[in-house]
Amino acid sequence: MNLSSSSSISTPSHGVLRPRNQLLFGGGGRRHAAFVVCSVKPACASSSATLAAAGPGKIDAPGRIGGLSQVSGVLGSQWGDEGKGKLVDILAQHFDVVARCQGGANAGHTIYNAEGKKFALHLVPSGILNEDTLCVIGNGVVVHLPGLFEEIDGLEANGVSCKGRILVSDRAHLLFDFHQEVDGLREAELANSFIGTTKRGIGPCYSSKVIRNGIRVGDLRHMDTFPEKLDLLLSDAASRFPGFKYGPGMLEEEVERYKRFVERLEPFVADTVHVMNESILLKKKVLVEGGQATMLDIDFGTYPFVTSSSPSAGGICTGLGIAPRVLGDLIGVVKAYTSRVGSGPFPTELFGNGGDMLRSAGHEFGTTTGRPRRCGWLDIVALKYCCQINGFSSLNLTKLDVLSYLPEIHLGVAYTLPDGTPIKSFPADLDLLEQLKVEYEILPGWKCDISSIRSYSDLPKAARQYVERVEELVGVPIHYIGVGPGRDALIFK
Repeated sequence: MNLSSSSSISTPSHGVLRPRNQLLFGGGGRRHAAFVVCSVKPACASSSATLAAAGPGKIDAPGRIGGLSQVSGVLGSQWGDEGKGKLVDILAQHFDVVARCQGGANAGHTIYNAEGKKFALHLVPSGILNEDTLCVIGNGVVVHLPGLFEEIDGLEANGVSCKGRILVSDRAHLLFDFHQEVDGLREAELANSFIGTTKRGIGPCYSSKVIRNGIRVGDLRHMDTFPEKLDLLLSDAASRFPGFKYGPGMLEEEVERYKRFVERLEPFVADTVHVMNESILLKKKVLVEGGQATMLDIDFGTYPFVTSSSPSAGGICTGLGIAPRVLGDLIGVVKAYTSRVGSGPFPTELFGNGGDMLRSAGHEFGTTTGRPRRCGWLDIVALKYCCQINGFSSLNLTKLDVLSYLPEIHLGVAYTLPDGTPIKSFPADLDLLEQLKVEYEILPGWKCDISSIRSYSDLPKAARQYVERVEELVGVPIHYIGVGPGRDALIFK
């Protein structure tokens, strides 16, 4: 078999500070105000209808979206699950290439097509619903081939053509089923200190990569040496984890399986470093889709409760093989509140009824695992930290509609030690994170449904006050506001 090593380019008012323990949902909680619908100005009804029909990106192309840099990126700025896929899907209408630079099938991005049909993507970039977009899976991604083919089959079965539209880097590392098994064994071994991974094998695969016994997509060009390399990986796992049973027939079975994968994979494989750089030289517009988020970054996140890659801006260059000087606008995606999956520090977390209500209203269950997410107030300290690391040019504030039923909303604006000493930045010390207190600023809620609003000026005053206060505190403009899951449920500010 001959896996091609290159591919031609296709054009496809301020609130009041309260200590952390005086939360809105503390103790027995409060009764919530009745849910009513905000009035929308008649003049906006027609523009909203037009937006829904044509798509928000197309109307805004000469302005907000059309003004984005040739190479732009969408990155998470919390602990993941912020809604990056939706923005990528909308922006992709104005980009030639959408590229994933890191992570693997632990990235679950939910998007909707023009008819409102839901798609849950894990490896395939979220630009796939836009038929003129080339989707690139870069060298920094770890690829589980059975999962990738299953995803492609699901898209094709729903009328989304993938032929000639997906490229996989020959430098990307292969993630095998045994990596997933090892992931579960590792979590069990950690017991009460478990990380809370998706158990998709991401960490073990990156471990193989870093200790230099991993297998790359390009290695499938050499099936004569593939069995030896795979045997080394399986033997290493068996020696490390007694619970991993490496039987005599396992290697043979897996080799035969991957021989069958080779022929199907061949049209997708490319030297994506060449593809990306040639695209840039040809003035193609490139959009980078980050997986996970900065607070899960292997260096900058709440280590060790993090992912195994670099989902911050630095991961773009290493994960795609493009130079830092070509990067332009980077958009940080942030929920109007905060959530995280798995273990680890969460300073603004709400417990009991408060967390349950946010989780229910926001449908906070993992796209990849289905696990309930931990929920809490928007953490401004963490957000400012993420903005500092990534240099975001703008923010996308998502799920503002989820806060609609609240009589008042809290913003975590500062951290202090138990003795009142202020902490000036987001600390690396997990013990310190567990001890600190959060100071909250409290703003009024709008107590009405905003999901049908499409113009910023039509938002209730309290909703606009919340958005603008976040901008003021963080120092980065909010250009996009999500008020629902659909493509059209986006306000351009």
